Amino acid sequence: MRKNPPVRIVSAGFVLLIAVTSLFPLAWMAIAGFKGKSEVLKTPFQFFPEVWNTKNYTDILHDSQFVRAMVLTFVGALLFTAASLVVNSLAAYAFARLDFAFKPVWWVFCIAPMFIPAMAILVTSFVVVAKLGMLNTMAVLIIPGVASSIQMFFIRQYYLNFPLAMEEAALIDGANRWQIFLRIFLPQSKAPFVVMGIASFLAYWNSYVWPVLTITNPKLTQIMQYLGNFRSERGNEWGLLMAGSTLAALPTIILVLIFQRYIVQGVRIAGMK
Repeated sequence: MRKNPPVRIVSAGFVLLIAVTSLFPLAWMAIAGFKGKSEVLKTPFQFFPEVWNTKNYTDILHDSQFVRAMVLTFVGALLFTAASLVVNSLAAYAFARLDFAFKPVWWVFCIAPMFIPAMAILVTSFVVVAKLGMLNTMAVLIIPGVASSIQMFFIRQYYLNFPLAMEEAALIDGANRWQIFLRIFLPQSKAPFVVMGIASFLAYWNSYVWPVLTITNPKLTQIMQYLGNFRSERGNEWGLLMAGSTLAALPTIILVLIFQRYIVQGVRIAGMK
């Protein structure tokens, strides 16, 4: 049944209100990057600058530490995303389509971390990577988080809905399990891979606590570390900080905008068997 005009207007207004409320901080941050140092926190509040100035953006882009942090974080996020998809998709396929001893027990063991807060095992994780000599390396930012119970669960839900007859036909034709995964399951995994890939990229890009604990080498500083240390190193240069924060947010915003339709598909996938 179609909604009557008043209900549609109210619904549209409510959605618009949520959109404006959500986007206002982002818009203010981007515009604050064009303000002078004294204008950002000026009272009474002024949304637009008196004079539009791109100096903050040009200055932050000429900061070699900022550029290095952006590039290093981007490369690390790509490596982390690729490794996560490979490891978790293989594990998801094994749990969805293979039979092996104590499979239910292993499945419970693999998804149990989903219910444990990351902060609860933060100290333990730090001790482990320290004993392994991984501190102040890119490996400490990538390897510990590659295996993800959430990704395993999500991709496994998708694989459980693949027709069994298609897999049986491939086995009859002489294909092994590795060939079935590469030629049948992998090409049809675009939607869950994009959703989980975006989640992995965002998780790495926005990580702050773990890099602060494990990275002290300035040459390996991640972008969130850089922004977190900005005030102690640069004082109250708020306009410059807002410009840097806006540029740091751009890759994630672009990523979500490009793949937004796959995110919607991911909502349906999550509810599958």
